[in-house]
Amino acid sequence: MDSTDTVSTDVLIVGGGPSGLAAAIHLADSLKKRGIDDKRIMLIEKGNAIGSHNLSGAVIDPKIFKTFLPDVDISEIPLDSEVTVDKTMFLTETSDNALPFHPPYMNNIGNYSASISKLCKYLAQIAEDKGVEIYSGFAVEDVIYKDGKVSGVKTKDTGVDHHGKNLKNFQEGTTVEAAITILAEGTRGSVAKKVIDALDLDTGCNEQIYSLGVKELWSVPEGNIEAGTVYHTMGYPLQSGSEFGGGFIYGLEDNKVALGLVVGLDYKDPSFDVHAAMQVWKQHPFVSKILEGGTIQEFGAKTLPEGGYYAMPKFYDDNLMIVGDSAGFLTTARLKGIHLAIESGMMAAKAAAKALVSGDTSKASLSYYNELFEQSNAYEEMYRARNFRQAFDKGMLLGGLQFATQLITGGAGVLGRLRTEKDSEVLMSLNAFTGVPFAQRFEGKLEFDKKFTFDKVTDVFYSKANHEEEQLCHLVLNNPENYNKVNIEQYGCPEASFCPAEVYELHTDKEGHKELRIHAENCVHCKTCDIKSPAAGITWVVPYGGDGPDYEYM
Repeated sequence: MDSTDTVSTDVLIVGGGPSGLAAAIHLADSLKKRGIDDKRIMLIEKGNAIGSHNLSGAVIDPKIFKTFLPDVDISEIPLDSEVTVDKTMFLTETSDNALPFHPPYMNNIGNYSASISKLCKYLAQIAEDKGVEIYSGFAVEDVIYKDGKVSGVKTKDTGVDHHGKNLKNFQEGTTVEAAITILAEGTRGSVAKKVIDALDLDTGCNEQIYSLGVKELWSVPEGNIEAGTVYHTMGYPLQSGSEFGGGFIYGLEDNKVALGLVVGLDYKDPSFDVHAAMQVWKQHPFVSKILEGGTIQEFGAKTLPEGGYYAMPKFYDDNLMIVGDSAGFLTTARLKGIHLAIESGMMAAKAAAKALVSGDTSKASLSYYNELFEQSNAYEEMYRARNFRQAFDKGMLLGGLQFATQLITGGAGVLGRLRTEKDSEVLMSLNAFTGVPFAQRFEGKLEFDKKFTFDKVTDVFYSKANHEEEQLCHLVLNNPENYNKVNIEQYGCPEASFCPAEVYELHTDKEGHKELRIHAENCVHCKTCDIKSPAAGITWVVPYGGDGPDYEYM
């Protein structure tokens, strides 16, 4: 793709994850079936290669591939292991007990573990074979409008120093004009966030709430865990009633194991640290025996949209559709979103094909995407669990009781539609928080040996994160003066705790003056700061294309 000229295409897809690639593949197939071969489909990915920014657990419901890739046998798809052992464990600090039943929606027998990075590389090859143009290493910074309607995007200018001054190698970003733009940026997509706000696409919706997942990939001795074994953990080290989430451990082929801790970002403790909590969790005997004798291979982190059906924005407008995590396609009750991401991409593709044939890309035409959704398996799954995450807002006990009534009433429960607050607004100030601070809770367990447990900077090394030094910082303090008064003085700089990559450091000089230091080079693009920072203190924007982590098997 030329980095200086304006480029035109019929359909532009922003993001090379499962939803964007599904949209590209299914659109190419749909147009071919109609005998149309003159439409240009372009996909732009900000990572340096397809898959380099893709991270998930992941356990995938394979049924989606029967409709998505009907001519491909499941054995040809680069999934890892079919799940044959599936247990949910309840942990205390010293014990582990397998639940005698599967929590509703969480049976994984017959599903497949997988590397989403590897799967996306495979799907990209299929897309290119069908004529889709894929361009990696281009970061989309803004949507462009014409007469108040989306008309394409603009990629980020490059060759700018950290003060915003143009360097000798300055190059203006490319404008890409498109009849239809499909945003598939993943969780908290920076462009999707802007367009949702500009077009009021979330009017009447619940606040979207998120979790942060921190993941490591290990190689372990033969016999530690069998491929196809899945464990999910509840309980320790999270506190019932104040922290929602749990751990996952997936046995993979070649004696590898994917494991991680996922924690809802609606916790109140300003010192809570998800990355450190994972290192504590790894020290539990149930987890440590699986990792014994092993070595870490990769590290990463990402956020997940957990608000469910009621938090989904209107995901279409004139010339525009939004798919996958950017539109909230995830079911927390199943701990699954990849099959929904693929299905959302397929539905958007059907709507795009219909619109291109008719020559009408208006919101009325693209509302066909919503019609398809309301008749889909995705709708049935998400609507049935529409109040699931909100039910646990007051803790596991009350949440479990509410969830039980939802199972009986088809998801409604006894209270009807439940709402939640923004994750950033739930966080308490240092003075308001009356619980035990995180470091005190886990005293004696936060010294990391860099062999079995890791500090953040060591883990970031295994993400292969890299950023060009000469550029504006992509982590924007919206109001530095207010940040100092609110985020530092009142909250103690919670970003230093919740960021899993040690991007944020609270520095105190000899006179006691405190200031924020930002290590943008560590960023793994999870966007927790954009979600959890009090008073909207920080906005995450795209850095240069190709910057960020470089995942291989995450």
